[in-house]
Amino acid sequence: MTCAECANRIEKKLNRLDGVTATVNYATEKANVAFDPEVATPETLIATVQSIGYGAAMPAPIGDDRADPALARIADLRRRLTVAVLLGVPVLLLSMIPALQFRGWQWFALVFATPVAAWSAWPFHVTAWKNLRQAEASMDTLVSVGVIAAYGWSLYALLATPAGDLGMTMPMSLIPTRGDSHHLYLEVASTTVALILAGRWFEARSKRRAGSALRALLALGSDTANVLQADGSELNRPVSALHVGDRFVVRPGERIATDGVVEDGASAVDMSLVTGESVPVEVAAGDAVTGATINASGRLVVRATRVGADTALAQMARLVEAAQTGKAPVQRLADRVAGVFVPIVIVLA
Repeated sequence: MTCAECANRIEKKLNRLDGVTATVNYATEKANVAFDPEVATPETLIATVQSIGYGAAMPAPIGDDRADPALARIADLRRRLTVAVLLGVPVLLLSMIPALQFRGWQWFALVFATPVAAWSAWPFHVTAWKNLRQAEASMDTLVSVGVIAAYGWSLYALLATPAGDLGMTMPMSLIPTRGDSHHLYLEVASTTVALILAGRWFEARSKRRAGSALRALLALGSDTANVLQADGSELNRPVSALHVGDRFVVRPGERIATDGVVEDGASAVDMSLVTGESVPVEVAAGDAVTGATINASGRLVVRATRVGADTALAQMARLVEAAQTGKAPVQRLADRVAGVFVPIVIVLA
């Protein structure tokens, strides 16, 4: 998704399906979907989103960053932005400052503007084409049309009018004047792409940082647990391999691997992660403990009662993610405005 109208379009498409209620949040790039499994399936929902030119996938486990698409998107935006800035700035300076316009400068500007209008702006063109096939329009449509119009007119002027003469100069004026075929707009195509790519890059980085608190929360959990065997020995296992009923040992200073009940030992547990309380809570045999809290003093033997996605920490993460996915009333109003903004701008232009 590249604008609020994209999220609005996906939301409308999903809500047209029988038994489906969907909310799509552009900021988090996630959809919260409730559906009747007898009427729809996850595969149906994904296919519906893909049918209008967008990608969709089932959410990865919370905290799993191994295939985070945001990282690849940020890297791609950075590459396209770098090219747009390095090639677009000379075009802007040549077009705006007559003193820099050497003989044949306009052809030099054309060579520099072409990669920007084609490669750097390619994501805008692709999205605009997908929208056109669906008889829709988005902010990318405006960008693509603007870049193509500016570049296309400039190319026509260079090839078919005196604007292509080697001695041509293009003055700059702060007072609006009537344009003619001698005017080029290569700097418009280049600068527009560079500025919007910069905005998209900063936006993508902000979205990535917005989830850092959730990732930091999940990082508080322990990675391994010392599982107590039948013969009394201990076996170090990944937390993901724990099962309900497993007994594990927690030594002073260690984090409790998962939610459970103390079977042996007594200690003080730092519960500030859950309750915000700075004073450790005394626990003994029979008391419940929460995963990711810290054993402050004595040795504990804990029997796991909840593991994986059922733990209190995982539930907290789901609540935070659900809150991020929801929409405030003002955001819904903005989505409705975005739905008519693009067509109005195109008609006025």
